[in-house]
Amino acid sequence: QVQLTESGGGSVQPGGSLRLSCTTSGFTARNYCMGWFRQAPGKEREGVARISRYGLRTEYDDSVQGRFTISHDDTANTLYLQMDSLKPEDTAMYYCAVDLTLTYCLGAYPSQYLGQGIQVTVST
Repeated sequence: QVQLTESGGGSVQPGGSLRLSCTTSGFTARNYCMGWFRQAPGKEREGVARISRYGLRTEYDDSVQGRFTISHDDTANTLYLQMDSLKPEDTAMYYCAVDLTLTYCLGAYPSQYLGQGIQVTVST
């Protein structure tokens, strides 16, 4: 059974950092296209970062390029999103996702399975 569980969210001041973790089970995270989405109140869900098999390719939305880093921890079967230089507009629910039909993301965000999400709030 595929399970994705996010952790590491919370509240932070602008300019601060958070690291989101996505603990997985039921599959080997590094073998598939995985990613992170976010959804702010009143807005549609948007992809922010994705990573292909073995971490061979990572891609980011323009709004987070240079500030966010997506990575795997192979030993822990965990996906991470390191978020630096956070801005108030980064405030949203963040979701981990995987597509078990894709090894390379091929320019698309994976959405076959999503976690329950975790809140990130950036404010003074």
